[in-house]
Amino acid sequence: MKKIIISAIIFTISFSCSKKSSNENLNQQKDSLKISDSINIAKRNDSIRMLNSKNRFRDFSGNHRFTYETQAFNPISGTVTFDKIEGERDNYNLSGSIKSGENSVNIKGFVQVVSPKHMNFTGEIIQKISVNDNGKPYIRKGTKTFMSKNGGKTYRLQDMVNGSGFVDYIDIHF
Repeated sequence: MKKIIISAIIFTISFSCSKKSSNENLNQQKDSLKISDSINIAKRNDSIRMLNSKNRFRDFSGNHRFTYETQAFNPISGTVTFDKIEGERDNYNLSGSIKSGENSVNIKGFVQVVSPKHMNFTGEIIQKISVNDNGKPYIRKGTKTFMSKNGGKTYRLQDMVNGSGFVDYIDIHF
């Protein structure tokens, strides 16, 4: 009789142990599936992020010629730099300057390319031109549009009338 009871206890213990190990195996499989799924989701998110950071339009990164022209004197030129913002589509930080004697134009801000012919600039353009109010600084702030009419070789600021009421041409050449 003792042997039967001992056998039953050993059988019960071994049976209950085997159930736990199968439950543990199922839990481990579920955990590994969750890890696998999260890795796949992370890969998918990375590929989506890469696609969303690719430019829709051409890459404008680098240094380019920056010119100022008015009827009072010949054009003056300098450089402007487009720095692509990492992880963003068609967005750049922009800075540049033109200096010639007492005359200067400085530009600093953010550019978003919105079409092959249009760029929206948000920032500040400060110009000091000797023939305009004796060189008093004229500041353009806010969002302004640069537009191209020659296939993207030159983009011209569309806010052309300065503080003195005269037309200025501020261009970026590519």
